Amino acid sequence: MEYEHITSRRNPLVRAAAELASSPRARREARVFLCEGARLCRDAVLSDIQVETCFFTPQAERKYAAYLEPVLAAAERAFRVEPSVAQLLADTKSPQGIFCVCRWPGNMEGIIGFAPHSPCLVLENIQDPGNLGAVLRTAEALGRFRVFLLGDCCDPFSPKALRASMGAVFRQSLCLESSPRRLLGLLGEMGYAVHGAVPSASALPVTEAGFGTGRHAVCIGNEGSGLTEETASLCGDLVTIPMGGRAESFNAAAAATIFLWELARGGLAEHG
Repeated sequence: MEYEHITSRRNPLVRAAAELASSPRARREARVFLCEGARLCRDAVLSDIQVETCFFTPQAERKYAAYLEPVLAAAERAFRVEPSVAQLLADTKSPQGIFCVCRWPGNMEGIIGFAPHSPCLVLENIQDPGNLGAVLRTAEALGRFRVFLLGDCCDPFSPKALRASMGAVFRQSLCLESSPRRLLGLLGEMGYAVHGAVPSASALPVTEAGFGTGRHAVCIGNEGSGLTEETASLCGDLVTIPMGGRAESFNAAAAATIFLWELARGGLAEHG
């Protein structure tokens, strides 16, 4: 099939796509994002993400034909681009030469109309997109979790978060919320026990949190400062991961992984 060939880095379509890679505001306002890489672009299509535009180099067309075929079939429009143009779109050092402008998935829901679902993970003010992506990947691997992004979290559709999630962001149920009181109040009304994760020896050990019965939501805070005072005060209790070493706390992604595992294990126990 013949595709229009873009040779200029000044092409307006290319420049608009490049802005999506660097600007959270551009992604948020247009409700689209830029996906890079053969596997990730194909994964987007297989996850029913709508592809507005695909850009690909002639080299990628030959090397990654099996990945590119379903992407081109799904894309509303597609363009061959020169490697120099692809470099403008790339967020990686060695780009594969396949890029897609995709619409936000339909699972980006608010809390209005939220149906009870257990268990839940509330991430407050997470700033590292690598951490966020890793948490979403773990949440998908361990089960059907509802993940809330509370406050000023980094963009789950940034290039780094997309790569770290390995496509999980395409399928994970995400809710964005700015108010801790509104979110945690709603979870409480729906019968959730809300736990705040803190690095404190005086908090309840996670192994004693009783995840084996009922609905549970765990709140995990910012990488450097943890949960805000407001959010911590709204939690039903504070839980911690017992530590025996010299480190003061876990990395946010590592802590989330442990809590997700305990929540998943508790769900298995409840239904076992």
